Amino acid sequence: MTGSEVPHSFRLAYVPGVTPSKWVRIWNERLPDVPLTLVAVSPTEVFGVLRAGGADAGFVRLPVDRTDLSAIPLYTETTVVVIPKDHLVAAADEVSVEDLADEIVFHPLDDTLEWEQPPGKPAIERPATTADAIELVAAGVGVLVVPQSLARLHHRKDLTYRPVSDAPASRVALSWPQDETTDLVEEFIGIVRGRTVNSTRGRAPTPPQPKAKRKRPETGAGAGAGGKGGSGRSASGKPAGKNPRGGSGGPKGAKGGKSGQSGKPRRRP
Repeated sequence: MTGSEVPHSFRLAYVPGVTPSKWVRIWNERLPDVPLTLVAVSPTEVFGVLRAGGADAGFVRLPVDRTDLSAIPLYTETTVVVIPKDHLVAAADEVSVEDLADEIVFHPLDDTLEWEQPPGKPAIERPATTADAIELVAAGVGVLVVPQSLARLHHRKDLTYRPVSDAPASRVALSWPQDETTDLVEEFIGIVRGRTVNSTRGRAPTPPQPKAKRKRPETGAGAGAGGKGGSGRSASGKPAGKNPRGGSGGPKGAKGGKSGQSGKPRRRP
């Protein structure tokens, strides 16, 4: 590559809570000449960024509009409720949606959980972001139900969280524009799916090598009595000097090397 050439690059978007560092590290090991740029995007903006070409692919939260975007589901997160450390719920190992019926539960505008009916009592106003809702929880105004990764992302010493057993779960997926499935996108899909560097996907398979033929042992005159090692075989390949009917070379029935005598003794008169 000459100095005037600009290497290709790969832009990867990701929503809050997703940690792409593992896949980025593998990319840098396999494609050191192709820089990868991370683009942090909110859940409400990420699909617009992908459609506008602001990123080649992105880690998003389902659902995805499959009309023009492709998606590969990756994993499902545990849903938790974020509460002050001195809250009564903090004494439990796990809670249900019903346990939150008397609580003010914030439902921010960037919420990624698909509720049929949000739990608890609604707040007077919906917070604009999850970060804003966390601040209100810390002030003791209410509680917040989010994917566990977001609870960790917005960790505070005065807050904790507990799993909510029957709440909707958030699923993370890799998404990209269907009409822009480039070689680099395919390469990143392979990394995310755990394909090894020696994977044959996208490469021509190695043709099978012909097996070497084994040499058959020689038979006949060359390997007979005059052959290697003096095996004592005749030209027909059978042991020389031995009757094919199982005798020792004499007439049938001969025993002890005497011909003309039966194998059984005669009875005396």
